[in-house]
Amino acid sequence: MQSSAGSYDVLCARGNLARVAQLTTRLGDSTGTYFLSSTLVWSLWGKKISLGFKGRKKRAVILFDDSETAKRLGTIEQIARKLIRAGADRRATLVAVGGGVVGDIGGFVAASYLRGVGLVHVPTTLVAQVDSSIGGKTGVNLPEGKNLIGAFYPPKLVVADPDALRTLPHRELRSGLYEVLKYGIIADGKLFEYLEQQMPALLRRDPKALSWVIERSIRIKARIVGKDERESGLRQILNFGHTFGHALEAATGYRRFVHGEAIGWGMMAATLLGVAGNQIRERDALRIIRLVMSIGPLPPVAGIHAQELRRIVSSDKKSRGGRVLWVLPAGIGKVKWGREVTWPILARAIAELPSIAMRARR
Repeated sequence: MQSSAGSYDVLCARGNLARVAQLTTRLGDSTGTYFLSSTLVWSLWGKKISLGFKGRKKRAVILFDDSETAKRLGTIEQIARKLIRAGADRRATLVAVGGGVVGDIGGFVAASYLRGVGLVHVPTTLVAQVDSSIGGKTGVNLPEGKNLIGAFYPPKLVVADPDALRTLPHRELRSGLYEVLKYGIIADGKLFEYLEQQMPALLRRDPKALSWVIERSIRIKARIVGKDERESGLRQILNFGHTFGHALEAATGYRRFVHGEAIGWGMMAATLLGVAGNQIRERDALRIIRLVMSIGPLPPVAGIHAQELRRIVSSDKKSRGGRVLWVLPAGIGKVKWGREVTWPILARAIAELPSIAMRARR
């Protein structure tokens, strides 16, 4: 994987959790290893990961709340102070073990603590393995919106292990499948077709099917980010479904939806906007909406006021000069970015979403 700070490996294979120590050793000398994780994740995988670090230099484990509501500046300060007390210096290595929230927080801590220390991601959720651990985006939320404070900070290594998904709650597995589907819509018609055929197997956690989509998704993300690390052009297509999805998360206080569920609604909304703007054929739009709904039930969007969504969308970090720019599907496997949508069209799409989703599920 290429980045402005140099290349780094994204390694995905069964059994990798037991090899984290061996793999991080190859990065060079470090004055200490500091694990950042949640209590639950560390209770499941901490022993296997940390066993290989025994007898090495300074080590510490910092556990914190990995809920979306804890993804804020106060958490960054708490972790930084714990690192100071643990003696972490500029040659320390932070190992973020967990899902997307742990990765976002751990990455921002690594970017800002002593103006930058080494970072290794060990993603344990499907969302993190296929998306958030790759590409160097870090950030925390504000009440006004999601990920409004952060930094681009590439890791030195990403170590993924599909075996970690065995303990993943089913809702979190489905959350990751929405992000996998995103890649099929924006860049890979073959992946989209595979998901149409193999969704039941994926929902059963079939190892072969999961390994296939994880590897393919990682390659797509790496290719896009390698061409546009700072989101000045092509990388914008990775935001498909995220403008509206992030607004849903913020409007509900980050409590109603897990991330992928909000993105599922966001992808359907963007697809309706694509139909309204004659960007995509209705036949392809219906395939997208049906596949989103095949992943499972989504929390309702009822009770979320359109004007509140309008306010949040307008402050989205992807807006330019007050203009909200959308990523809209142009077919299966291709999208167009930088598209403006008028508020009346967006409001109509929001109003139609629940009924269209219900019809697609039948």
